[in-house]
Amino acid sequence: MAISNISYKDISFDISYSLINPSNKQQDIIFLHGWGSNKEIMSVFKDYFNDMRLIFIDMPGFGKSNNKEILNTNDYANIIALFLKSKKFKKDIIVGHSFGGKVATLLNPDFLVLLSTSGILTKKSLLVKSKITIFKILKKFSFINISKYFKSKDVKDMPQNMYETFKNVVDEDFSNEFKKFKNKALILWGKEDTATPLWTAYKINELITQSKLIEYDGDHYFFIKNLKKIEKDILNEFN
Repeated sequence: MAISNISYKDISFDISYSLINPSNKQQDIIFLHGWGSNKEIMSVFKDYFNDMRLIFIDMPGFGKSNNKEILNTNDYANIIALFLKSKKFKKDIIVGHSFGGKVATLLNPDFLVLLSTSGILTKKSLLVKSKITIFKILKKFSFINISKYFKSKDVKDMPQNMYETFKNVVDEDFSNEFKKFKNKALILWGKEDTATPLWTAYKINELITQSKLIEYDGDHYFFIKNLKKIEKDILNEFN
């Protein structure tokens, strides 16, 4: 593991990252984790793609990368872009899981790999809608901080700035960003995914002109049990 300091909007960010096969500089493959996770979950790929340099990154506010600011998805993409440029890492392939897929899309790599990526809006359940309504009413008339009782499990243990960041990114409609992506993309998805349902993969596949969709057995973290097949599918499409 290493740390690299990046200045963005006059704010200092320490970006934690790990390199596998550091001497294989001909082609780089970059891995971006989802919300609430870190580079360790993506490092399940560390024994694959042996002919490439593998780069695993903790995005700001996760793992060993610091963040005290309120950010949005564009901020994350800009920070990671500065980091990649400072280290002279190439955007040959970027693999993004969930929220990391949105950041990867904005980074405009030569070859984009989306793993159960968020960004297509889904209908909220009646329970979620009811909680939102109750929260708004109580917030208007309450003199105490009630937000802690309504926070998503994805942010309940995070500081306030990360909760505000979560609110910035959780309900984004990324349809236009997917549509604007013109390079080659591979969309990989778990058939039993409930966090980002399979139909959203079909929508992204429609939006990205040069894309291919492959379905796997599994849920939102399907990739953990399909590493060898994913490696083969990525290399077949990339080469």
